[in-house]
Amino acid sequence: MRIFLACFVAAVGVHETALASTPSPIGLWVRADGGTKIDITKCGPDYCAVNIWVRDPNGPEKMGDKLVLALTPEASAGVLKGRAYDVRRKMHYIMTMRLTGAHMRTRGCVLFGVICKSAQWNRAD
Repeated sequence: MRIFLACFVAAVGVHETALASTPSPIGLWVRADGGTKIDITKCGPDYCAVNIWVRDPNGPEKMGDKLVLALTPEASAGVLKGRAYDVRRKMHYIMTMRLTGAHMRTRGCVLFGVICKSAQWNRAD
């Protein structure tokens, strides 16, 4: 029992350290190609990313598109992993977010990680 308790306390400590060292994704971000601007906020226990500007309104991305991001910090500083849900397309993604200062890299995958797409973002606020 003591070994279990010690392992549990150590795991909680690692999780708390990851939480403390993970930068927050909350704020305004512009995709590196300049095609989209998003606002990431807390929405309940998750994050919500909403397109607040798109360069091509006739393209696949629309103003108001929303992703609900259920992400948790990893042991690596600045890394969040979990799931994302695209409200308009009704699609689920496996999601990884890497935050480094004023930069963010996102990677979303479908079909059990077979098809993935990454994007670079720069903080805009």
